[in-house]
Amino acid sequence: MPTCDCTPSRSTFVLAVAFLLTSAGCREEVTSPTTPDSNSTFAAASTAPLSFRQVSTRNGASCGTTTDDRAYCWGFNISGQLGDGTTTDRNRPVAVLGGLRFRYVSAGITHSCGITTTNQVYCWGRNTEGQFGNGSLNNTPSLKPVLAAGGRRFRQLSAGEEFTCAVTATDRAFCWGSNSVGRLGDGSTSERRLTPVRVAGNLLFKVVETGWAHACGVTTGNVAYCWGNNFDGQLGDRTKINRRAPVPVSGGLRFRQIRASISSSCGVTTDSRAYCWGKNSWRQLGDGSDYPRRLRPVPVTGGLEFATVSAGDTHTCGIASTGKAYCWGLNWSPEPVAVAGGHLFKDLRADGEHTCGVTPGARAYCWGENSQGQLGNGTNTDSHTPVAVVTPM
Repeated sequence: MPTCDCTPSRSTFVLAVAFLLTSAGCREEVTSPTTPDSNSTFAAASTAPLSFRQVSTRNGASCGTTTDDRAYCWGFNISGQLGDGTTTDRNRPVAVLGGLRFRYVSAGITHSCGITTTNQVYCWGRNTEGQFGNGSLNNTPSLKPVLAAGGRRFRQLSAGEEFTCAVTATDRAFCWGSNSVGRLGDGSTSERRLTPVRVAGNLLFKVVETGWAHACGVTTGNVAYCWGNNFDGQLGDRTKINRRAPVPVSGGLRFRQIRASISSSCGVTTDSRAYCWGKNSWRQLGDGSDYPRRLRPVPVTGGLEFATVSAGDTHTCGIASTGKAYCWGLNWSPEPVAVAGGHLFKDLRADGEHTCGVTPGARAYCWGENSQGQLGNGTNTDSHTPVAVVTPM
């Protein structure tokens, strides 16, 4: 079973599927640490909405980077995972402190990390298992970004539950933090790793994505591998055996994109078809069945072609090749239904009970549960349809 965070949890209120109720480079190197100005922050909010490049959701929090390379977060903040210097929940975006320029940010369970425009990794929030990768442990949350990953430079990363994984410019995957059930993929039984360790197998990855206690990646040859916890078959290797090193996802499919959640995984193949595997208690695999789990990839029903897919805890969402967003699961919908509002999306992330996406016009919208302000619309009211993320605090 995935390990549980002992920090007081966010609200466990579950929507009856808000969003489904309506059917409508640089070289890899180690550099000397640099410290951001702890007193600097971004300019005060204007009346203009933020223009987002990408968003990330996890455990009731949301983060995103803007087109001018700024990082903002909102929602659940008990561990300082919003990076604004507080542990106060926020129902509208707050700037991540430090004056850093980010091109990508990933929200984890109790920590968040981002990659700067110089390809350095900074993290904030909890570091109790070494998930910052800077050689330290800290029982007191870091409420603003600190240089992480030992100064190593990366082009892609994903923050999970007490661990982080990332890919260098030379396509090498590294993970660090808790190694419970083998989630770091380095082949060891080490309890934790305080600095990055390379994922075993000498594989070259395009992308690696973390779940709660497992991770999956797509190689430069478009082969999907997973490792870590496999209680519900989320590794897709036809077993329920935990793996300390990457194993290929069965079926011989060629993937171009993949996402991992608590106990399921989904991906899009090179021919634009969506497949999911793992736990299916909420029909989040989208295969039209109510089987409790699938130990290998099964196609998402409906015949849609997808650009991207994102596995949440109890639901899954994807962007079709038309730009329309579809979701399935949680509302006992076993196949994709269109998200209301008529918006087109270029980026989308599903969490436990909320989802956020970015339109081609760089506007961010969220929908679902909002008890911690994770929709970022200035309220704490749940929404059955996408609502615009408002101007920052």
